[in-house]
Amino acid sequence: MLGFIAVLLACPPSVRAEDGYKLWLRYAPLAPSLAATYRAQFGAVEAPTETATQRAARDELLRGLAGLIGESPRRGEGAPTVVLGTPASSTLIAAFRDELDALGNEGYLLKHTRVHGRDVLLIAAPQDVGVLYGVFDLLRRLQTGQSLEALEVREKPRIRLRVLDHWDNLDGHVERGYAGRSLWDWQTLPEWHDPRYTDYARANASLGINGTVLNNVNANARSLAPEYLAKAAALADVFRPYGIRVYLSARFSAPIELGGLSTADPLDPAVQRWWQHKVDEIYRFIPDFGGFLVKANSEGQPGPQDYGRTHADGANLLADALAAHGGVVMWRAFVYAHDVPADRASQAYTEFVGLDGAFRPNVIVQVKNGPIDFQPREPFHPLFGAMPRTPLMMEFQITKEYLGFATHLVYLGTLYEEVLQSDTRARGAGSTVARVVDGSLEGHAFTGMAGVANIGNDRTWSGSHFDQANWYAFGRLAWNPDQAARDIAADWVAMTFSPAPEVVRPIVEMMMASREAAVNYMTPLGLHHLMARGHHYGPGPWVEGGPRADWTSVYYHRADRDGIGFDRTASGSNAVAQYAPAVAARYADITQVPESLLLWFHHVPWDHRMASGRSLWDELVARYSQGVQQVQAMRATWADIPTAAPEHQRGRAPLYGADPAAIDPERHAQIAASLQIQRREAQWWRDASIAYFQSLSGRPLPAGEPTPPHPLAWYQAQQFPSAPGDGR
Repeated sequence: MLGFIAVLLACPPSVRAEDGYKLWLRYAPLAPSLAATYRAQFGAVEAPTETATQRAARDELLRGLAGLIGESPRRGEGAPTVVLGTPASSTLIAAFRDELDALGNEGYLLKHTRVHGRDVLLIAAPQDVGVLYGVFDLLRRLQTGQSLEALEVREKPRIRLRVLDHWDNLDGHVERGYAGRSLWDWQTLPEWHDPRYTDYARANASLGINGTVLNNVNANARSLAPEYLAKAAALADVFRPYGIRVYLSARFSAPIELGGLSTADPLDPAVQRWWQHKVDEIYRFIPDFGGFLVKANSEGQPGPQDYGRTHADGANLLADALAAHGGVVMWRAFVYAHDVPADRASQAYTEFVGLDGAFRPNVIVQVKNGPIDFQPREPFHPLFGAMPRTPLMMEFQITKEYLGFATHLVYLGTLYEEVLQSDTRARGAGSTVARVVDGSLEGHAFTGMAGVANIGNDRTWSGSHFDQANWYAFGRLAWNPDQAARDIAADWVAMTFSPAPEVVRPIVEMMMASREAAVNYMTPLGLHHLMARGHHYGPGPWVEGGPRADWTSVYYHRADRDGIGFDRTASGSNAVAQYAPAVAARYADITQVPESLLLWFHHVPWDHRMASGRSLWDELVARYSQGVQQVQAMRATWADIPTAAPEHQRGRAPLYGADPAAIDPERHAQIAASLQIQRREAQWWRDASIAYFQSLSGRPLPAGEPTPPHPLAWYQAQQFPSAPGDGR
């Protein structure tokens, strides 16, 4: 039954100190002139309220309008009615059924039109969840100051599974988490539904994220025990109205650890029966359970290779158990061989490419963006474009394990865009990674993108204000992988801080330069995996020894008196041959390979002449110093952005209406402090790295480059046993 709800909007309360909790859904009052313009374009809101999703859409729209445009005068005849709904919930929208059918189950239509003699603004979709997505789209347009004149928007996601992977453990510790403890309070579930769970679901729905893997890929078998399934079911109940399905990471040895079997061999009938019974049990708890994420035979995790079976055998075991329920398997391609190979960058390709076409239809292989491990810069993973008969799912890391944790400002939208727009040349020019991931290159309908979440119980959700942008950028690109990182950043800044151009412009420039700055002060010119051992906090290019060579820095940079870099050409590991011939030829040619990947693919003499005219040694030092300078420039830019008066001086004046170009002093000060930390640590990276590589090259520093203030031994002696995200 339709409810006809007048938009009676209260004045915003007195402005309070901001702590980042509201993310990009602040709905702060707009400047008076803009708010007045929008008020004239909204009449009554007509919305169905029979389902939880319908109520969520209605409530979000009213919440957003109340915050953004405040109390409005009585509307005249010209103000259009805002109509929310689907053909099934609204007779008015039923007239647009043909137009909506092309949008799929999650698409939506925003449209100004005239129906039955009255002006209406439609937020229409084939299904309720599409209406919710449409509401968030409309509110984003208001937050960013876009015109609603002649509005006509048709949107549908390009990717089917748009999932956050939480590396959360049952004890509340988050592996590679830099924002506090796990958001999931397993102790108080299933009885207590923390309001943060709903706000988490709202934030994800605002981006079109439609799935959540609740537990770590280094899974504990107890996650599948009945008591934890009841807890997961409680979360699923909270998330369901927002279009979010729950998934679980499955430990491959669960039949042994939970079921008392003597084996987890995927071809053993008893193992197959155990998984079928377990899956049936899960669906009794969670009828719309999404499926399993699996890490197997990697970093010590059990898997099918323990029994002489293949990854396809293991994935198909679980896929068969899930198939009748509509569940899926996301099988990770991040693998280590038991024996250290000549080149770890080759392992995933070697193990998986021969299995192309061997997986069940409800299996998707989840591939990291690069062939090593979420480094500041990597070439795109060679599996993209190499398995045409198998759907491949992109895995990005949102939490910045190798990029300064939560402290450093590093906008990952540019990294994501760089990877997605890389051309695999698998079907000739234009065979981008984005086209592999969205299925259009090979005609796959089963598609996905996963992001390793940067979310914890910190009030900022992400450990810092700017890290929220990476969650935001991931969600937007999972919906449409061809969006521009700059446009996404501009939207985020406008919603998170202020839509005023004098705020948006400089902050976007900071964000767009930030990832390249981090590459420069950490791993310039294609260097990789130079972080300290284990926790990855700070520089450690000297790391060697230990249980595996491919867990050390020296394995990757191979620097010596003559040069530096990993030879992946035919004269070295020949990992370059895993790419399509046109890509391989470019990477293998030292005169054609991009300098940003030079040392990834080549071992290069220190006196090699670079495009700048400098020697490789001089260029390497210059890049390290440039990174520090770029961070200093970000600090200066941030210092010039105006702040509002402290809270006690503001009274009840709406902050963003009175001064839309000012940022609240609380967040401004916190970000300024983080940038100061980043500047200090960028200098540390520069000095420690130069001291180490100079000890090998034996070359003098270029003129004007300052000598590191400490000897190499001082940097090597630094210890951080309680680095965030590692220790408990």
